[in-house]
Amino acid sequence: MLTRWIEPASTQRKDVGNCQAQGWMRGFLRDGEEIIVKFSLALRKVLPTGSALPMNYSTATKEITVREALNSALDEEMSADPKVFLMGEEVGEYQGAYKISKGLLEKYGPDRVLDTPITEAGFAGIGVGAAYYGLRPVVEFMTFNFSLQAIDHIINSAAKSNYMSAGQISVPIVFRGPNGAAAGVGAQHSQCFAAWYAHVPGLKVLTPYSAEDARGLLKAAIRDPDPVVFLENELLYGESFPVSAEVLDSSFCLPIGKAKIEREGKHVTITAYSKMVGYALQESLFSKHKSIFLLNHIKAAEILSKEGISAEVINLRSIRPLDRATINASVRKTNRLVTVEEGFPQHGVGAEIGMSVVEESFEYLDAPVERIAGADVPMPYAANLERMAVPQVDNIVHAAKRACYRSVPLAATA
Repeated sequence: MLTRWIEPASTQRKDVGNCQAQGWMRGFLRDGEEIIVKFSLALRKVLPTGSALPMNYSTATKEITVREALNSALDEEMSADPKVFLMGEEVGEYQGAYKISKGLLEKYGPDRVLDTPITEAGFAGIGVGAAYYGLRPVVEFMTFNFSLQAIDHIINSAAKSNYMSAGQISVPIVFRGPNGAAAGVGAQHSQCFAAWYAHVPGLKVLTPYSAEDARGLLKAAIRDPDPVVFLENELLYGESFPVSAEVLDSSFCLPIGKAKIEREGKHVTITAYSKMVGYALQESLFSKHKSIFLLNHIKAAEILSKEGISAEVINLRSIRPLDRATINASVRKTNRLVTVEEGFPQHGVGAEIGMSVVEESFEYLDAPVERIAGADVPMPYAANLERMAVPQVDNIVHAAKRACYRSVPLAATA
């Protein structure tokens, strides 16, 4: 089994009702102004600040989970700037459906950690309005599949307001939560929204993979003056990564729009984001752990290296803006490209990357671009069909070998 700190999928929405959310909903329905009045009173207590946290480097490298990285980033940004607040379903009393907000209600109180009714359109709209007035909301969706209930606020209100106001209105808001397939939660809870939101001018779309990504990119997203869609992955929350003292420092922040070369190579470039980075890498940074997720999936570049193929693995980190310079520089070195993503293939992230390389580096290509994506069907519920619907390590290996014209082992052609 995967080691994950979450409630069973069959009970997650039931748990929401078991907490104060149902009472909030009843109050909301009885009196539509109740939540707005309560929210307004809370915001009056929030004062601006110019304080910064002190430098405190540690000499030791430690391991932290992606969950801990997100939690610490939220904690530090809320401590540094009282204009930052968190809102969403179960983020307070229940400490988050995935425990990302553990301890924040106790530390910052209900004025800054707000449990909301089960109404994404309602609390997303309140968050956008708060951002209009200079606050920095972090809006959590229990899953990004539920963001469809709020997509009008995300696109028409948050993404377009700066342009439509000729730069007079900034919307410093973060929409965050788990994105993409988990395990056995069906078609309506398994969709990847990276390409959806990356299509929209005015949004920034970030997709962390490691604890370093999660911590540095979430801090950058909260500090950014524009709306950011922050796509996490449920299956990565409990995974541990080593982090340096620099990453643990409160001032640490990663640049938005800059990819990371996780592994250098010379024969083929593999681009990936979120958990697909792990599928593409030679070995896990946390390979001493023994979960099936690690043993089965983090071997693509290792398998290729045993067959004489040196793969360069790029962790995109940011889908919009996309680091085209890093991608094209890598392809000009390796002369081959394989894109890997979890979402649907049509109009996907891989299609955009492939076209960017064709436009900017076509003369460097020695083979057609290979694109690995999820199956073009709604996610099946059955475990065996679900596995067939999402990319696997074998798909990446075979694509890289095709790009290198090595469909069979070298020994077979000797």
